[in-house]
Amino acid sequence: MKRLNIQQLLAGNKFLVDDEEHHITLHQEICATCSTKPCIFACPAGLYTLKGKHGDALIASDLKEGEISFDDAGCLECGTCRVVCPHSGAIEWQYPRGSFGIIYRYG
Repeated sequence: MKRLNIQQLLAGNKFLVDDEEHHITLHQEICATCSTKPCIFACPAGLYTLKGKHGDALIASDLKEGEISFDDAGCLECGTCRVVCPHSGAIEWQYPRGSFGIIYRYG
């Protein structure tokens, strides 16, 4: 049996994205001081990425130079990023406004 990747596993879920009010806000000035950036590795949907100065994707060995990028369009609303972040105030997290967010495949 072939193992599915993250995109295939999450394909059955639906997301109603609130373009006016994002439910997660990153404070880059705090994130820039983080040497481990655990949110990149802990997010089960893989929505945190490391970007270079010119917007190019970086690898884990570049943690100190890169800037964290986040796309809340596929957020599972689990709060893992908030829990693993070692810096208070770096990630502001709240549930999306009513009727927005994830609709899980099985309810």
